Amino acid sequence: TYTLQYPAPGSPALAAHMRTLLEQAGFASAENAERGFDHGVFIPFMLAFPQADIPVVEFSLQKALDPAEHLAIGAALAPLRADNVLIMGTGLSYHNLPHFMSGSPATDEPAKAFDAWLTRSVCAPPPERTAQLTHWAQAPGARLCHPREEHLLPLMVAAGAAGQDYGQQIYSDTVLGKALSGYRFG
Repeated sequence: TYTLQYPAPGSPALAAHMRTLLEQAGFASAENAERGFDHGVFIPFMLAFPQADIPVVEFSLQKALDPAEHLAIGAALAPLRADNVLIMGTGLSYHNLPHFMSGSPATDEPAKAFDAWLTRSVCAPPPERTAQLTHWAQAPGARLCHPREEHLLPLMVAAGAAGQDYGQQIYSDTVLGKALSGYRFG
């Protein structure tokens, strides 16, 4: 991915508005206009918007990797939806690359169990969804599927921004024996 380019424009005005919303909710933030897009941003956007003709503002995860904090950050950013801003949380419902690439069938069932739990949680009524996602690490197969949170927490931001909208599973497949899902809200 280091050789790929995605020259989408940024939006300093949107970034400033995001910072205002975050600060109003009690979250400190900073801007870095020099940093390029992470592969978790430009790879999905290359597929969804190949012309790179929409402004993109990347939001970094918080250092503590606390799911409740990321759900609250999403809630703080929810007003952007009324301004026709797409809030996209990229990542995977399964992200344990050593197990993924090994092809070991020993991890297939835990991956299916976590994927089923995640789908039930994302599609649950919003208060239940928030409670379950906050404690995702206790789900069956959770730490096998996500030894670290970085590829799951973007979903928390999107779920927090969804407010009272229910989640929907819009993608489901098995790749190399591992269950993978994608979701949308609203």
